[in-house]
Amino acid sequence: MNEFSLIQDCFDIQKDQGESVIQGIGDDCAIVEIPEGYQLCVSMDTLVSGVHFPVESKPYDIGYKALVVNLSDCAAMGAKPLWATLALTLPNADKSWLAEFAKGFFVMANSYNIALIGGDTTRGPLSITVQIHGIIPKAKALLRSEAKFGDDIYVTGTLGDAGLGLQTLLGNMPRLVDSAQQEFIETRLNRPSPRVSIGQALQDVAHACIDISDGLAADLQHILTASKLGAVLDVDRLPLSTALQNLSHEQAQNLALYSGDDYELCFTAPTGMREAIERISQTHHCAISRIGSMIDSPGLFRYRDNELISLTVSGFQHF
Repeated sequence: MNEFSLIQDCFDIQKDQGESVIQGIGDDCAIVEIPEGYQLCVSMDTLVSGVHFPVESKPYDIGYKALVVNLSDCAAMGAKPLWATLALTLPNADKSWLAEFAKGFFVMANSYNIALIGGDTTRGPLSITVQIHGIIPKAKALLRSEAKFGDDIYVTGTLGDAGLGLQTLLGNMPRLVDSAQQEFIETRLNRPSPRVSIGQALQDVAHACIDISDGLAADLQHILTASKLGAVLDVDRLPLSTALQNLSHEQAQNLALYSGDDYELCFTAPTGMREAIERISQTHHCAISRIGSMIDSPGLFRYRDNELISLTVSGFQHF
């Protein structure tokens, strides 16, 4: 397959991309229309084989996750994702692999009404780069730098599931005895759920937000640094799935704090928003757990035996 037949056969398949797409795939640039009163949010992520996903990962799962990680960035800003571009570096043009990759990608794209409007293909070691474009009403974006002293700290969903899934696949931890739980943690690793609708619902509720891609401790630290504040976590309130609850207390807490790929949201909000956040949780059928509070002393802490102690700040390292 040459580049153009590859694009035509596998990726130029969205017939109706919506009124906002003036020119999509097929020209030197895409053209889109940004609604009046909105700002453009842009994010980009690269996934490299053997670094961001195991070499033996299914192409469907790779396509699915390649878009999810970008949707999660939009969710963290409170933005509505609309358009994506895709750059593929491939060892060879394997049509069956590409068809499965595209199927996974478009399952996510069509679920969130994302138009694929352009991209690039080239030969080389397998890597996937997606750029997402979203919109948000002016001055409504959730920024890492806007957390306030006294804010509650929340997370969506459960933490550590993807990390456990990865460790069992790599053989670093034994597979779970319960096959349903093993399937659950592998699904959380390979096909996470971006919290896009919750992010938008938090526009007038939260002060700061980030998605948990590198681990709760590492990603929350980005909020602390940008906002020039600290945080105290109640680690006993970290939301854990049944799969993690069956581990030792220390193992479960370490996975919840330090393993990445959950793509849940961590956000801060004033205490007066607790009822509003509970309503968001119920409306979107997603648990939202209050796990700590923002303090004016820099650093990440927890209480142990009524004493404030520092928590290690670590997570996935890109280099």
